[in-house]
Amino acid sequence: MSVTRKPPKFIAIDFFCGAGGTTCGLMDAGGYVVAGIDHDQRCKDTYEKNNKNKTGDKANASFLCFDIFPKSKMHPNGQQKELMNELRSRISLIKSLYPTLPMLFAICAPCQPFTTVSKKELTAKRKQKRAQDQDLLKQALKFVAEFSPEFVLSENVSGISSDRFGGVWQRFENGLHRLGYATGSDIVCASNFGIPQYRKRSILLGAKDQKLPESLMADRSSRKLRVPTADPKSRKKCVKDAIGWLPPLEAGCEHPSIANHKTRSLSDLNKKRISVAVPGETNKYLDNTIFGDLSLNCHRKVNKKLGVRCFNDVYTRMRGDQPSPTITTKCHSISNGRFGHFDTKQTRGISLREAALLQSFPKTYVFYPTDKITHVAIMIGNAVPPRLAKFFASYLVNP
Repeated sequence: MSVTRKPPKFIAIDFFCGAGGTTCGLMDAGGYVVAGIDHDQRCKDTYEKNNKNKTGDKANASFLCFDIFPKSKMHPNGQQKELMNELRSRISLIKSLYPTLPMLFAICAPCQPFTTVSKKELTAKRKQKRAQDQDLLKQALKFVAEFSPEFVLSENVSGISSDRFGGVWQRFENGLHRLGYATGSDIVCASNFGIPQYRKRSILLGAKDQKLPESLMADRSSRKLRVPTADPKSRKKCVKDAIGWLPPLEAGCEHPSIANHKTRSLSDLNKKRISVAVPGETNKYLDNTIFGDLSLNCHRKVNKKLGVRCFNDVYTRMRGDQPSPTITTKCHSISNGRFGHFDTKQTRGISLREAALLQSFPKTYVFYPTDKITHVAIMIGNAVPPRLAKFFASYLVNP
């Protein structure tokens, strides 16, 4: 590993890295990302092929496929000991080259355990998986205790601090306090950071409680950090700004030269539905269209039973002059949210490339395998917006 004339501003490890949204942002902030850690091997190609460090030896960040839990009867595939040893070796090497640089751990655990999906929709296996995943932050604290990074950055869904999740977010923050970190937590919206998307997220910051600058502190006596809720240097971006330049597509088609500019196919009935949808409006239009009543029977039953109109955003178009709704793992499907393209001349949902741009990924960031749509949509929807990671990493390291 050779040293270049452009040393990094910090070194980083990205826990629960997925497709690499956080890593991309950390690199943009001037960090050298040693590795990303995730148990989903399917993310490896996307992560490693896109995330080349811009500093140091400019090597690609390594994807480490490990189960973060310790091996036990409950977790027979646990690899915590092995992961500790792997990180010990890699961190020792990078520290020998840059002994004075601070280290940042990004710990953005999977958000599915903290979403509001009805428990009735979950199988017993998925319920068990979610219960285990709620323990991921506790396991990550063991790595913080072992390696003592100067900074910790964590992002999750806005509802993670709710009491219904048993105080997992507060316990994570308290754990950082016990390890000597000043901390701060708040809910932010991605649209306030130059990201063309309304996406509310909880942000938790940690910094070693030693001579921290006043610009980071909200209250030094209680060891509370200030968490910005907007980037004062950014402007709000709308959907058209982000994706309006892309060539038009039809449903079920793929652009021949723009990677991931690929859309999900639609039935003839759904083409009729989205063809008459007005950007930004609810799906009430379905009740009376030029094709007749196109509302869904299941929706009519629920609306009648509850006495209110439900599922207002499905089979609708996003507005071009506003940020998009939250990009989810079902962002390629018009039946799962306001994911119809803003251009009424295009009878389709947004493409995978468009979803990635709305998440603030670079247009050159390619998701693999390129011939798949469902898995790529999951990677995009689960990602931390790179621009959000860049802002908070820069804020911590260079306040």
